[in-house]
Amino acid sequence: MMNKVKVLFKKYKKQVLFSGTILIALSTWSFKDDLFQITKNLDVFASVYKEVNINYVDDINSAKMIKTGVDAMLDGLDPYTEFVPESEIEEYKLHYVSTQYGGIGAGIFLRNEKVYVSDVFEGFPAQKSDIRPGDQLLKINDVDLTGKDNDQIGLLLKGAKGASIKLLIKRDGGIQPIEKTLVRDEIKQPNVSYYGMVDGNMGYIKLDKFLENSGDEVTNALVELKKNNPNGIILDLRSNGGGILMEAVKIVNLFVPKDVEIVSQIGKIKDKNFTYKTTNSPIAPDLPLVVLVNSHSASASEIVAGSLQDLDRAVIIGQRSYGKGLVQQTFNLPYNSLVKITIAKYYVPSGRCIQAIDYTHRKDDGSVVRVADSLIHEYKTKDGRSVYDGSGIYPDVFISQDHFADITETLVNKLLVFDYATSYRNTHSTLDNPRTFRLSDADYADFVKFLSDKNYTYNTESEKVLADLKAEATKEKRFGDIQAEYDALKTKMDATKRNDLQAHKDEIKQVLENEIVSRYYFDKGRYEANFKYDKELSQAVKTMQDKTLLSSILKGDGQYKVIGKPVLAMAAKKDDNGR
Repeated sequence: MMNKVKVLFKKYKKQVLFSGTILIALSTWSFKDDLFQITKNLDVFASVYKEVNINYVDDINSAKMIKTGVDAMLDGLDPYTEFVPESEIEEYKLHYVSTQYGGIGAGIFLRNEKVYVSDVFEGFPAQKSDIRPGDQLLKINDVDLTGKDNDQIGLLLKGAKGASIKLLIKRDGGIQPIEKTLVRDEIKQPNVSYYGMVDGNMGYIKLDKFLENSGDEVTNALVELKKNNPNGIILDLRSNGGGILMEAVKIVNLFVPKDVEIVSQIGKIKDKNFTYKTTNSPIAPDLPLVVLVNSHSASASEIVAGSLQDLDRAVIIGQRSYGKGLVQQTFNLPYNSLVKITIAKYYVPSGRCIQAIDYTHRKDDGSVVRVADSLIHEYKTKDGRSVYDGSGIYPDVFISQDHFADITETLVNKLLVFDYATSYRNTHSTLDNPRTFRLSDADYADFVKFLSDKNYTYNTESEKVLADLKAEATKEKRFGDIQAEYDALKTKMDATKRNDLQAHKDEIKQVLENEIVSRYYFDKGRYEANFKYDKELSQAVKTMQDKTLLSSILKGDGQYKVIGKPVLAMAAKKDDNGR
């Protein structure tokens, strides 16, 4: 019997060795085939580049041609995988790593080939030297700015900390230009642009981005707010496009216990797969918490909102988030360039990935589509509420987003609101508390008078529809049959439009107040002036004040049991294989 077992074992061993040899051979063959394809394609690419560079009829900008070729190669993947040449590295770092540079702390824009200050940052050289939005920049260090573009002007403004810079400016209403000498400072825009107490004794934190130190900034803001014994915390992530994943984990850790899974990243390379957990004890484990999101909240914002929702720790209020569930990593390349590549998808604690656009399965024309409702799956939060993948983070409490009227957008886009605020600041030296400031009817009448000689023509959506109707009816030779009705409708619409300044007075006053307040109290003033109009903020306060409602949402009672169920198709249940 023992001999039979030995024979069988030897036979089995030979079979295993033979199978292993086949697997190794297949793997080696596959690797060699991949290596051959890479070598072949690079050889073809280099040969095309060489022949074009040598033989093309005109001179070629070789660096630009290579950049165009690489961009085209990556364009078929997703918008987050990108090549960054050496010339764009500093701009890349400002956008994705840290908004820190040497300068004066002011933004600029071009208008009719003239350079104007768009805004100034509180506490930096421009503000300390009384540079104001609306000031025209004529010269920088005696360099005439005529014909300069934004990049050229930006280079003139930036420089080493401690270096002096001379500006020649012209102020609205002034006769002679003003010369000012400033000393450049290290300009760092904070991730937390505002924190303070709002109605209901609630603490409010506005986080704009998840760059370096954002976790520390939120921590510091939370510590300061806790000194006021708040009844709850509102974390505002609206229009926050994301940033560094680890900063999101740190922020969640402020509100949930140690050693809790927050997010996992999973891709085809197992070594890059990782689960992030909280590592510290929270500093606000029991404070009621609301997170505000909108359609521009993405990536790290969705990790924070999604994990706090999945853990039933916070109420999410606002609109459905963007739906970016992809993780990128940067790789250094020769000559101080780099490539940022999507390496994984991320999954929040329930197991769902919130990526909304399917970049892999494109249409024949190359366009992308959102994940179909029929492919969306149901997942469960910690306490059993239903949530869904493939469509961003749906809020527990949905608030419809208001849209400004055409006339309001036109007045803003044509910089007429900006110009009036400039004029107002030059004739009013002080302004009361931004939270209580309201534009008087007399001031609004002055604004209407200000517009009397300005061009702010615009077409409403209904006018566009009416124009399309005329075009189609004319093409079908039917316009004569409806012309009388068309003319009557157009006349009525024109009459209504002439009253737009009064019909939309309230919202126009709102944007005017916001812009005017910023001239005295900067970005912080903008937030405080807008608090009284903020529907999502108001709902956040009401939700945390109503303990029964807050508990019902987090427990999933009644209508709060299911969050964001797809409308067009029943969501499929998650299969036994998980993700």
